[in-house]
Amino acid sequence: MPTQKLKPSKRASVALAAVMAAALSIGGLWYVAAPGGKQYPAAVVLAVEHIIKDWEGLRLTSYRDMVGVWTICWGETKGVRAGMRKTRPECEAMLYERVDRDYYGAIAKCAAPNFAKAPVSVQASMISGAFNFGVGAWCRSTASRMIRAGKWREACDAQTAFNRAGGRVVNGLVKRREMGDAFRIGEGELCVTGVE
Repeated sequence: MPTQKLKPSKRASVALAAVMAAALSIGGLWYVAAPGGKQYPAAVVLAVEHIIKDWEGLRLTSYRDMVGVWTICWGETKGVRAGMRKTRPECEAMLYERVDRDYYGAIAKCAAPNFAKAPVSVQASMISGAFNFGVGAWCRSTASRMIRAGKWREACDAQTAFNRAGGRVVNGLVKRREMGDAFRIGEGELCVTGVE
């Protein structure tokens, strides 16, 4: 359960409204043109632009993360090794493709059929969580079970349990899962903004 009550916020409402307006501007409700012009589900764009990029941070050369995993760009770990370099456009294209294919698609399957029925803000929050702690963990989680049951608010609260790295609670993960910080929207904050 969260360490504090998850509450909707103005900044999360603004982020959600901006992505939905972009979707409507291209004639759809669920798809948005991402940088580079390719269209992605609104939940993917919301997760990437308003949570993942802000929390992961951009690094154009590979590095070891806090638990020793080789990482590059905005938290990419797949196929990363020492000495790799990427450009910002390469990182952005990689991030969108990976989030859409390996996270959005995967968690939509394991939480079917209700994932598609969840508010866009709930979907985006769950995508960000799965990106950070893994699809397998997300699919086995209480948050996933709550999505399958159509209990959006309960799913928002349940995802806050993923606040550990290396076996210990990490303050940055608490903030990411809950209400964010002064500069970044938290997953829980965005999640409940679309529910309440």
